[in-house]
Amino acid sequence: MKEKIVLITGASSGIGKASALLFLKKGYTVYATAPSTIAMIDLEEKGARILQMDVTNSENCRQVVNRIYKESKRIDILVNNAGFGLYGAIEDVSPEDARQQFEVNLFGLVQLTQMVLPIMRANCEGKIINISSILGRMTLPMGGWYHASKYALEGISDCLRQEVKSFGIKVILINPGVIESDWANIALSKAKENSKNSVYGTMTIQLENLLIKSRKIQVKAEKAAEVIVKASLSNNPKVRYIVPTHAKLIWFLRKLISEKSFDYFKEKLFKFHS
Repeated sequence: MKEKIVLITGASSGIGKASALLFLKKGYTVYATAPSTIAMIDLEEKGARILQMDVTNSENCRQVVNRIYKESKRIDILVNNAGFGLYGAIEDVSPEDARQQFEVNLFGLVQLTQMVLPIMRANCEGKIINISSILGRMTLPMGGWYHASKYALEGISDCLRQEVKSFGIKVILINPGVIESDWANIALSKAKENSKNSVYGTMTIQLENLLIKSRKIQVKAEKAAEVIVKASLSNNPKVRYIVPTHAKLIWFLRKLISEKSFDYFKEKLFKFHS
Protein backbone atom coordinates (compact mmCIF):
# COMPACT_ATOMS: atom_id res chain seq x y z
CA MET A 1 0.00 0.00 0.00
CA LYS A 2 1.32 3.41 -0.92
CA GLU A 3 1.97 5.89 1.86
CA LYS A 4 -1.11 8.04 2.39
CA ILE A 5 -0.80 11.80 1.85
CA VAL A 6 -2.90 14.12 4.01
CA LEU A 7 -3.46 17.84 3.50
CA ILE A 8 -4.85 19.68 6.53
CA THR A 9 -5.91 23.34 6.66
CA GLY A 10 -6.06 25.35 9.87
CA ALA A 11 -3.41 23.12 11.45
CA SER A 12 -1.89 25.74 13.75
CA SER A 13 -4.22 24.91 16.66
CA GLY A 14 -7.27 23.01 17.89
CA ILE A 15 -8.74 20.21 15.80
CA GLY A 16 -6.38 20.83 12.89
CA LYS A 17 -3.22 20.47 14.96
CA ALA A 18 -4.57 17.50 16.93
CA SER A 19 -5.50 15.76 13.67
CA ALA A 20 -2.06 16.39 12.18
CA LEU A 21 -0.39 14.85 15.23
CA LEU A 22 -2.62 11.77 15.17
CA PHE A 23 -2.14 11.23 11.43
CA LEU A 24 1.62 11.41 11.98
CA LYS A 25 1.37 8.76 14.69
CA LYS A 26 -0.52 6.54 12.25
CA GLY A 27 2.32 6.84 9.73
CA TYR A 28 0.70 9.23 7.23
CA THR A 29 2.63 11.92 5.38
CA VAL A 30 1.08 15.13 6.66
CA TYR A 31 1.09 18.50 4.94
CA ALA A 32 -0.03 20.93 7.63
CA THR A 33 -1.08 24.41 6.51
CA ALA A 34 -2.15 27.68 8.10
CA PRO A 35 -1.83 31.41 7.30
CA SER A 36 1.33 31.44 9.46
CA THR A 37 3.79 28.59 10.03
CA ILE A 38 5.07 29.86 13.40
CA ALA A 39 2.50 27.93 15.47
CA MET A 40 3.23 24.74 13.49
CA ILE A 41 6.94 24.43 14.30
CA ASP A 42 6.14 21.67 16.78
CA LEU A 43 4.39 19.74 14.00
CA GLU A 44 7.45 20.09 11.79
CA GLU A 45 9.62 18.75 14.60
CA LYS A 46 7.39 15.66 14.71
CA GLY A 47 7.67 15.08 10.97
CA ALA A 48 4.93 17.16 9.36
CA ARG A 49 5.64 19.22 6.28
CA ILE A 50 4.40 22.69 7.16
CA LEU A 51 3.33 25.20 4.53
CA GLN A 52 1.95 28.72 4.68
CA MET A 53 -1.48 28.86 3.09
CA ASP A 54 -4.40 31.28 3.23
CA VAL A 55 -7.49 29.45 1.94
CA THR A 56 -8.92 32.71 0.62
CA ASN A 57 -5.90 33.28 -1.64
CA SER A 58 -6.39 31.21 -4.79
CA GLU A 59 -2.83 31.59 -6.08
CA ASN A 60 -1.40 30.64 -2.68
CA CYS A 61 -3.64 27.54 -2.58
CA ARG A 62 -2.66 26.54 -6.10
CA GLN A 63 1.04 26.82 -5.29
CA VAL A 64 0.60 24.58 -2.24
CA VAL A 65 -1.40 21.94 -4.13
CA ASN A 66 1.11 21.96 -7.01
CA ARG A 67 4.01 21.55 -4.59
CA ILE A 68 2.36 18.60 -2.84
CA TYR A 69 1.61 16.94 -6.17
CA LYS A 70 5.18 17.51 -7.39
CA GLU A 71 6.59 15.93 -4.24
CA SER A 72 4.07 13.15 -3.64
CA LYS A 73 2.09 12.65 -6.87
CA ARG A 74 -1.13 12.26 -4.86
CA ILE A 75 -3.37 13.70 -2.16
CA ASP A 76 -5.37 10.95 -0.48
CA ILE A 77 -7.11 12.90 2.27
CA LEU A 78 -8.09 16.56 2.42
CA VAL A 79 -9.15 17.82 5.85
CA ASN A 80 -10.89 21.17 5.37
CA ASN A 81 -10.58 22.49 8.90
CA ALA A 82 -9.74 26.19 8.47
CA GLY A 83 -12.49 28.48 9.73
CA PHE A 84 -13.56 30.92 12.43
CA GLY A 85 -16.70 32.16 14.15
CA LEU A 86 -17.92 35.63 13.23
CA TYR A 87 -20.36 36.49 16.02
CA GLY A 88 -22.60 39.47 16.61
CA ALA A 89 -26.24 40.26 15.90
CA ILE A 90 -27.10 39.93 12.22
CA GLU A 91 -28.22 43.57 12.21
CA ASP A 92 -24.83 44.71 13.53
CA VAL A 93 -22.39 42.72 11.37
CA SER A 94 -21.13 44.65 8.36
CA PRO A 95 -21.58 43.18 4.86
CA GLU A 96 -17.79 43.16 4.48
CA ASP A 97 -17.30 41.03 7.61
CA ALA A 98 -20.17 38.73 6.61
CA ARG A 99 -18.55 38.15 3.21
CA GLN A 100 -15.21 37.39 4.90
CA GLN A 101 -16.93 34.76 7.03
CA PHE A 102 -18.11 33.03 3.87
CA GLU A 103 -14.76 33.52 2.11
CA VAL A 104 -12.98 31.55 4.84
CA ASN A 105 -15.62 29.03 5.94
CA LEU A 106 -17.09 28.22 2.52
CA PHE A 107 -15.60 29.74 -0.64
CA GLY A 108 -11.98 29.18 0.35
CA LEU A 109 -12.78 25.62 1.33
CA VAL A 110 -14.56 24.93 -1.97
CA GLN A 111 -11.80 26.55 -3.99
CA LEU A 112 -9.16 24.31 -2.41
CA THR A 113 -11.38 21.26 -2.86
CA GLN A 114 -11.76 22.07 -6.56
CA MET A 115 -7.97 22.07 -6.91
CA VAL A 116 -7.54 18.74 -5.12
CA LEU A 117 -10.38 16.85 -6.84
CA PRO A 118 -8.59 16.26 -10.20
CA ILE A 119 -5.67 14.67 -8.32
CA MET A 120 -7.99 12.36 -6.38
CA ARG A 121 -9.99 11.55 -9.49
CA ALA A 122 -6.83 10.57 -11.37
CA ASN A 123 -6.00 8.14 -8.57
CA CYS A 124 -9.61 6.85 -8.45
CA GLU A 125 -9.82 7.41 -4.69
CA GLY A 126 -9.75 10.02 -1.98
CA LYS A 127 -11.50 11.35 1.08
CA ILE A 128 -12.61 14.94 1.60
CA ILE A 129 -13.35 15.62 5.26
CA ASN A 130 -15.17 18.88 5.89
CA ILE A 131 -15.18 20.18 9.45
CA SER A 132 -18.61 21.67 10.00
CA SER A 133 -20.14 22.09 13.49
CA ILE A 134 -23.14 21.02 15.51
CA LEU A 135 -23.99 24.68 14.87
CA GLY A 136 -24.29 23.75 11.22
CA ARG A 137 -27.34 21.72 12.25
CA MET A 138 -28.91 24.11 14.80
CA THR A 139 -28.75 27.82 15.62
CA LEU A 140 -28.30 30.15 18.55
CA PRO A 141 -28.69 33.94 18.68
CA MET A 142 -25.66 36.08 17.82
CA GLY A 143 -24.14 33.52 15.46
CA GLY A 144 -26.23 34.07 12.34
CA TRP A 145 -23.40 34.52 9.83
CA TYR A 146 -21.38 31.65 11.29
CA HIS A 147 -24.42 29.37 11.23
CA ALA A 148 -25.19 30.44 7.66
CA SER A 149 -21.67 29.54 6.50
CA LYS A 150 -21.84 26.13 8.16
CA TYR A 151 -25.36 25.40 6.91
CA ALA A 152 -24.06 26.22 3.42
CA LEU A 153 -21.10 23.90 3.96
CA GLU A 154 -23.52 21.11 4.88
CA GLY A 155 -25.41 21.61 1.62
CA ILE A 156 -22.26 21.80 -0.52
CA SER A 157 -20.91 18.65 1.12
CA ASP A 158 -24.13 16.71 0.57
CA CYS A 159 -24.16 17.62 -3.14
CA LEU A 160 -20.45 16.99 -3.62
CA ARG A 161 -20.73 13.57 -1.99
CA GLN A 162 -23.21 12.50 -4.68
CA GLU A 163 -21.24 14.09 -7.54
CA VAL A 164 -17.89 12.42 -6.84
CA LYS A 165 -19.02 9.02 -5.57
CA SER A 166 -18.53 7.33 -8.94
CA PHE A 167 -14.88 8.48 -8.98
CA GLY A 168 -14.10 6.62 -5.77
CA ILE A 169 -14.04 9.83 -3.72
CA LYS A 170 -15.87 10.02 -0.39
CA VAL A 171 -17.07 13.25 1.25
CA ILE A 172 -17.47 13.20 5.02
CA LEU A 173 -18.85 15.81 7.42
CA ILE A 174 -17.61 16.20 10.98
CA ASN A 175 -19.95 18.07 13.36
CA PRO A 176 -18.04 18.94 16.55
CA GLY A 177 -19.70 20.31 19.66
CA VAL A 178 -17.77 22.23 22.30
CA ILE A 179 -14.09 21.51 21.68
CA GLU A 180 -11.18 22.99 23.59
CA SER A 181 -9.73 25.66 21.29
CA ASP A 182 -9.44 29.41 20.71
CA TRP A 183 -12.71 29.38 18.75
CA ALA A 184 -14.91 30.63 21.61
CA ASN A 185 -12.56 33.48 22.51
CA ILE A 186 -12.46 34.69 18.90
CA ALA A 187 -16.24 34.39 18.53
CA LEU A 188 -16.83 36.33 21.75
CA SER A 189 -14.39 39.08 20.80
CA LYS A 190 -16.20 39.49 17.48
CA ALA A 191 -19.58 39.59 19.26
CA LYS A 192 -18.39 42.30 21.64
CA GLU A 193 -16.86 44.29 18.79
CA ASN A 194 -20.10 44.14 16.80
CA SER A 195 -22.90 44.23 19.38
CA LYS A 196 -21.75 45.07 22.90
CA ASN A 197 -22.82 48.70 22.54
CA SER A 198 -25.88 48.09 20.37
CA VAL A 199 -29.49 47.23 21.25
CA TYR A 200 -28.22 43.63 21.45
CA GLY A 201 -25.84 44.44 24.31
CA THR A 202 -27.75 42.30 26.82
CA MET A 203 -27.69 39.35 24.46
CA THR A 204 -23.92 39.79 24.05
CA ILE A 205 -23.52 39.43 27.83
CA GLN A 206 -25.73 36.32 27.74
CA LEU A 207 -23.51 34.87 25.01
CA GLU A 208 -20.45 35.50 27.14
CA ASN A 209 -22.08 33.72 30.07
CA LEU A 210 -23.00 30.79 27.84
CA LEU A 211 -19.47 30.44 26.48
CA ILE A 212 -18.04 30.53 30.01
CA LYS A 213 -20.45 27.79 31.14
CA SER A 214 -19.74 25.72 28.03
CA ARG A 215 -16.16 25.21 29.21
CA LYS A 216 -17.52 22.69 31.71
CA ILE A 217 -18.53 20.32 28.90
CA GLN A 218 -15.75 21.00 26.41
CA VAL A 219 -13.54 18.10 25.39
CA LYS A 220 -10.00 17.96 24.12
CA ALA A 221 -9.44 18.50 20.40
CA GLU A 222 -7.95 15.00 20.31
CA LYS A 223 -11.50 13.58 20.62
CA ALA A 224 -12.46 15.17 17.32
CA ALA A 225 -9.12 14.16 15.78
CA GLU A 226 -9.79 10.52 16.68
CA VAL A 227 -13.08 10.65 14.80
CA ILE A 228 -11.44 12.28 11.76
CA VAL A 229 -8.74 9.60 11.59
CA LYS A 230 -11.34 6.87 12.15
CA ALA A 231 -13.33 8.17 9.18
CA SER A 232 -10.14 8.29 7.11
CA LEU A 233 -9.34 4.65 7.88
CA SER A 234 -12.84 3.38 7.13
CA ASN A 235 -13.59 1.79 3.77
CA ASN A 236 -17.23 2.67 4.29
CA PRO A 237 -17.32 5.87 6.35
CA LYS A 238 -20.49 7.49 7.61
CA VAL A 239 -21.90 10.56 5.87
CA ARG A 240 -21.37 12.53 9.08
CA TYR A 241 -19.85 12.11 12.51
CA ILE A 242 -21.16 14.11 15.48
CA VAL A 243 -18.74 14.46 18.38
CA PRO A 244 -18.70 14.42 21.41
CA THR A 245 -21.64 12.92 23.34
CA HIS A 246 -23.22 16.25 24.33
CA ALA A 247 -23.46 17.23 20.66
CA LYS A 248 -25.14 13.91 19.83
CA LEU A 249 -27.69 14.45 22.60
CA ILE A 250 -28.50 17.99 21.43
CA TRP A 251 -28.97 16.81 17.86
CA PHE A 252 -31.16 13.90 18.98
CA LEU A 253 -33.39 16.34 20.85
CA ARG A 254 -33.48 18.65 17.81
CA LYS A 255 -34.88 15.84 15.67
CA LEU A 256 -37.32 14.76 18.36
CA ILE A 257 -39.26 17.97 18.94
CA SER A 258 -40.77 20.76 16.83
CA GLU A 259 -38.78 23.84 15.84
CA LYS A 260 -40.83 26.08 18.13
CA SER A 261 -40.33 23.68 21.03
CA PHE A 262 -36.60 23.56 20.31
CA ASP A 263 -36.46 27.36 20.28
CA TYR A 264 -38.18 27.37 23.68
CA PHE A 265 -35.74 24.75 24.96
CA LYS A 266 -32.74 26.83 23.85
CA GLU A 267 -34.20 30.01 25.36
CA LYS A 268 -34.63 28.35 28.73
CA LEU A 269 -31.43 26.32 28.73
CA PHE A 270 -29.11 28.98 27.37
CA LYS A 271 -31.01 31.90 28.95
CA PHE A 272 -31.10 33.98 25.78
CA HIS A 273 -33.70 36.75 25.68
CA SER A 274 -33.88 40.34 24.48
